[in-house]
Amino acid sequence: MTGARNSRPVVAVGWMLITGVLFVSVTALVKTLGPSIPAAEGAFLRFLLGLVLMAPVLPRLFRLRLDRATWGLVALRGLLHSGGVALWFFAMARIPIADVTALNYLNPILITLGAALFLGETLAFRRIAAVLVALLGAIIILRPGLREISTGHLAMLGTASFFAGSYLISKRLTDRIEPVLVVALMSVTVSIGLVPLALPVWVTPSLGQLGLLMGVALAATAGHYCMTRAFQVAPMTVTQPVTFLQLIWAVILGAVAFGEPPDPWVMLGGALIIAAVSFITWREAQLKRRRITPPVEATKL
Repeated sequence: MTGARNSRPVVAVGWMLITGVLFVSVTALVKTLGPSIPAAEGAFLRFLLGLVLMAPVLPRLFRLRLDRATWGLVALRGLLHSGGVALWFFAMARIPIADVTALNYLNPILITLGAALFLGETLAFRRIAAVLVALLGAIIILRPGLREISTGHLAMLGTASFFAGSYLISKRLTDRIEPVLVVALMSVTVSIGLVPLALPVWVTPSLGQLGLLMGVALAATAGHYCMTRAFQVAPMTVTQPVTFLQLIWAVILGAVAFGEPPDPWVMLGGALIIAAVSFITWREAQLKRRRITPPVEATKL
């Protein structure tokens, strides 16, 4: 975490605002693509095109010398992330952008639970309370019994779960491998992992569809770069709250560009999840403990 004397909060907020716009742009492009391209194929092409942007790093992968256990973690993360990104593409074509964005915020909550179950992290009462508040927020968004829970909503719950597993493994891998190589390995393994899902449903994409997917890859890559720059100049307690503006951008985008009326229940549920994630982040900073919950942007593609 950046030291207080080197912190530049205004600069960090600026980088995070740009990050939010870029990630909402990813959502808009995938929403525009719609179901015309099968979800698995769209996810595969996004990562395949993204490998072009990772080209300068890829040669370093051939020089990696990892033990069997580490390679196993790399492969498992690739499988989990492949499932998560395919479900995300599926959900984006079927439910409102605001629903997708709000349910995305469950990812850090699930990581908190996973860290307690599988990494031996202590789950204090305050964190349990925050998790329960977040789960209440998810129930408010889904409203089981009051409205039909679509396959898109179920896909988003699957996405959050798969991504949580992926980033728990990432935490282990960054202790052994340089972070940029962890990202490169993920890009390669996800591209490979999506092949058997994409081939059975393959539809030849048009040039326009390929252009949209290249835009997704560019916006996602640029978003991760801006996010990293923000983390370099300010602590998480500064940058984390800015990420939640993405829910506001998503509601506005859905209403203006896709005719999706704002849903006050989604906003209320999202606000509860946001409050829970913010509290966990603040509490971790207060206790000066090693942060295990990655930022919300980490769930992005």
